[in-house]
Amino acid sequence: MTRTGRMTVASTPEELREARRPCPSPFGLVPTMGALHAGHAALVRRARAECASVGASLFVNPTQFGPAEDLSKYPRTLGRDLELLEACGADVVYTPRAEEVYPDGFQTFVTVERLSVPLEGASRPDHFRGVATVVAKLFLAFAPDRAYFGQKDAQQVAVVRRMVRDLGFPLRVVVVPTVRERDGLALSSRNAYLSPAERASAPVLFRALSSAREAFDRGERSGGRLRTAMRSVLAREPLAEPLYVSVADPETLEELGEAAGDLLLSLAVRVGPTRLIDNFLLERGRWETGILEG
Repeated sequence: MTRTGRMTVASTPEELREARRPCPSPFGLVPTMGALHAGHAALVRRARAECASVGASLFVNPTQFGPAEDLSKYPRTLGRDLELLEACGADVVYTPRAEEVYPDGFQTFVTVERLSVPLEGASRPDHFRGVATVVAKLFLAFAPDRAYFGQKDAQQVAVVRRMVRDLGFPLRVVVVPTVRERDGLALSSRNAYLSPAERASAPVLFRALSSAREAFDRGERSGGRLRTAMRSVLAREPLAEPLYVSVADPETLEELGEAAGDLLLSLAVRVGPTRLIDNFLLERGRWETGILEG
């Protein structure tokens, strides 16, 4: 266990328990996989504003990566991440090794059944099992009063909320708006993989979502036509390969034939070799589309 200014960095469960014990409540937790950016900073600052103590995790979780995915290439920037967390006001940071989280012989997983199947789950069948398991373990380790997640990962938010309700975790899930570049691209650790040409193409996700939102605001309520609006924009970008477009209920993730109430517009697009996701949320008659930087 080490200290950097007011922040304590723990690398084992025992160190985390020792560091967490004196922290006053309410305690806010920001789970991350590192490679932090301004979107993560927004989560920590929100937690700092609402909680007496703030914790964060830096752990590239192997169980949420498929066999053909980029676990070994996922960016790891520990020193820079710790500097950002300290600057944003974190009190405790957990940086475990994989064997601390998944000891030899580990065989107990958390599965949120139906919500894990569509959208990202259709091509990444074990992804949300890994997410739910590691988040459950972090909730047990930190015992937070509030946990902070970004709206960009809307399906993850739905899965975690369902797990919290179903398993009775005594905490509140707080969802923070997506932070975007000035051209609309949602901040993501995977944006670092984009070449200059691919980066120039990537805002097509934002434009596609915007086209469906604008159609809805003009009175369009057909889920099929809203999906067509997104596909039409994506089709005009040569470097973009659509993986799915969705108009769904934000809680159940069931696709909507008619968009009569709350809805989630979401999509996944491969730009070059990089898989990008994004979404807009309509909730109680108001759009949550994120915050543009700058």
